[in-house]
Amino acid sequence: MTDITTPIDLDATDLRILDQLQRDASLTNQALAAAVHTSPATCLRRVKRLMDAGVIERQVALLSPAKLGAGLTAIVEVTLDRQGAEHLAAFEARAVADEAVRQCYRVSPGPDFLLILQVSDMPGYHALVQRLFTQDANVRNVKAFFSVSRAKFEPSVALPAAATT
Repeated sequence: MTDITTPIDLDATDLRILDQLQRDASLTNQALAAAVHTSPATCLRRVKRLMDAGVIERQVALLSPAKLGAGLTAIVEVTLDRQGAEHLAAFEARAVADEAVRQCYRVSPGPDFLLILQVSDMPGYHALVQRLFTQDANVRNVKAFFSVSRAKFEPSVALPAAATT
């Protein structure tokens, strides 16, 4: 497996494959190959290479939180009292282990963490506050923002232009 922090060279075919998979990862290999104008064997080999290199981290289905009873999204800034590496790592481990935490970023400057939470409702948020923030003596400040509407949610990554040779 290639080091995931090292960028790999992507040609135009790789970029077409990635673009199609970001739009619809459920495509069969045959359909994907047809869409990117390559043979199924070549397409399969390239997808495997992109997965082995860590460019494709995983393939998932995007679900509607609201239709599954998790209609409250909160964006939460968390500042810790002590920012030593062990304290940051301990909070991060607790945060990422919580099912309601959908995304966790260690950020700088400003707060130490930015969390994206998905809970059913305000009582669900309150329960999360109790288990993740209130019981942690190292949490100094929590600032929450609640989504009233989602204008855009795009999990795809902007792809670079293909290198011309």
